[in-house]
Amino acid sequence: MNRWIVLPLLCVVAPVAVADNAKSSPFDSPRPAKKPPVTAPAGYTGLGAESMAPEEIAKFAAPALDAQVSRRMQAMLDVRGAGSGAITARGDRMYYTSSVTGTNQVWRQDGPMKFPLQLTGGEDRTGVVGLAPDDSFIAVSRDVGGQENPGLYLMSPDGGALRIVQHTPKVQTSLQFIEDDAKTLYFKANDIDPASYAIYRFDVKAGTKELVFDTPGLWYIADHRGATWLMVKELGNAQSEVFQYELATKKLTPLLGQGESEEYDVAFGARPGQVLVRTNKLGDFQRVYSLENGKLTPITPDIKHDVESFTIDETRTRIYFRINADGYQQLQVVDAKTLKPLALPRLPEAENVVLSGVSRNGRFVQLSVDGATLPSTSVTYDWKTRKATTWRLPMTPEIDTKQFAKATLEFYPARDGTKIPMFVRRPQACAGTGPCPVVVDFHGGPEGQSVAGFSAGAQLFVDAGFIFVQPNVRGSTGYGKAWLHADDGPKRLNVVSDIEDAARFIRANWGRDGKPPRIGVMGGSYGGYSSLMAMTFFAGAYDAGVANVGISNLYTFLMNTAPYRRILRTSEYGDPVKDREALTQLSPITHIGKIKAPLLVIQGVNDPRVPVGEAVQVYRELERRKIPGGLILFADEGHGASKRSNRVLQTGHTVAFFEKHLLGR
Repeated sequence: MNRWIVLPLLCVVAPVAVADNAKSSPFDSPRPAKKPPVTAPAGYTGLGAESMAPEEIAKFAAPALDAQVSRRMQAMLDVRGAGSGAITARGDRMYYTSSVTGTNQVWRQDGPMKFPLQLTGGEDRTGVVGLAPDDSFIAVSRDVGGQENPGLYLMSPDGGALRIVQHTPKVQTSLQFIEDDAKTLYFKANDIDPASYAIYRFDVKAGTKELVFDTPGLWYIADHRGATWLMVKELGNAQSEVFQYELATKKLTPLLGQGESEEYDVAFGARPGQVLVRTNKLGDFQRVYSLENGKLTPITPDIKHDVESFTIDETRTRIYFRINADGYQQLQVVDAKTLKPLALPRLPEAENVVLSGVSRNGRFVQLSVDGATLPSTSVTYDWKTRKATTWRLPMTPEIDTKQFAKATLEFYPARDGTKIPMFVRRPQACAGTGPCPVVVDFHGGPEGQSVAGFSAGAQLFVDAGFIFVQPNVRGSTGYGKAWLHADDGPKRLNVVSDIEDAARFIRANWGRDGKPPRIGVMGGSYGGYSSLMAMTFFAGAYDAGVANVGISNLYTFLMNTAPYRRILRTSEYGDPVKDREALTQLSPITHIGKIKAPLLVIQGVNDPRVPVGEAVQVYRELERRKIPGGLILFADEGHGASKRSNRVLQTGHTVAFFEKHLLGR
């Protein structure tokens, strides 16, 4: 499950004329427009830039920020952790992805602490996705405009022009694996059916591709051993089926999950016929099992925490387990054959330790560590010499991260008595008099989790004088299967009140001198949906809201999201036909008439997950009701801003909005 930054839902900010020396702000009440207000067909259709007129997109571009505000945002965005990459079998060279230029690009580093060389450029997000076993080429993914329809390319380790494998408009092309002889690779693409992934073989020397698997479904290759594959068919974000596939005979044999609604993550083990399986089928928490002769035998201990992921190296020598302990990440390693624990180096100050990569020969393992005041740092450990080496250091220009606020794990009670966990960061002193204002940030997913550790974004709000709160409401990952599935489909009606209960608790308990704090709400993707629900369904609970790439109408969202997404999200939100009544009741747009407080909506036009129409229909209603706030559209972004300049605008306007409406600045 990917953990990407999730952005809040869309709302429209009407540009406001200001004097040259005045602070630019798009957050005042909308004024009468010279042109007709934004219109969209009832129950809009389509997604992406094709669903809106270019002049409408341009009208709602983000206004320029005040220079001092922009400088604050830029300074914090320049704080970057030292990420990991693909390391060669000799451990002498690393290829990695970095956004130091403002957009993700590919870099090469010829040894620890050596000066890196940039290999790719431009404005399109580009990243390393694979390294040939003989280190003869790099596999690279490139996406245009945040559309999430990446192409696959090859490039020489020495740099130079990219060599295309496949990049087709409106098609996702993703590397599956590179054969041991480096002569062949396999990739998946939804070019036959947008709601299905086919598998192709690509001859590296000849540059030709061949279709080898086209059974309908959202397939990916989880692991391979020779011509035998473990294939997973996704039925939902937390539901899957596992098959064994013989490439030579094209025989597909059911292995796990058929006729169930369970989640599986699989890989071949060290013993012949052994399959490693991560699942929560047999209990409330995710564990790793050994599947042999049809029997699941647990490998990891029975603890009240999820094993969030596992990896076995290509040589089948070691198995790595990542345990999610209440939002803190712990890494354990065992011998793949004996299952005896193996020791990793001690890493001081690390609150979180995760596996970020293993060399093809299994010798070099990359560990990413971070903490509340420690930016992400990558350490490469050599199992042969037992030596840990830092390749790159985090960059913190003009920022002392030792002064960052610590994240504390706290809880608030839901109305049914359930304890809801939340991470809280507090400023050293409140801005002004009275209680500290609070910003509550709901994560995306909803199968996601706010975790402890380093966060420059959170610190921006702390520096502005806000208490920054990140709840893990029911539906979040990391707390067991019952917690994860508590909000599936119509069941969300029973737990969506966790959103309001956070504000109730804060207002009742974090006041000063009898005065309750002012509270803002924000989030991206599902967090954007949560923000919209907070401002509409639970109108009055929060004093201001910012929604980024969020869902305003669950039905129109399901009807217009990308076809491959619709299949995955129906199991989470409900069936558009069978659950139509619940979807309507759970849609913020249904309750828009209740809204009382300012609301800002932000959206990427190219978003394939949450269509831009979700934002437009909210803005239309806000404008009609003269609710302060607005809509910001990023014409060159998708599901969240990725380019540095856009991230500055997105974050800057969000902070400025809360400063205006919670602090009165």
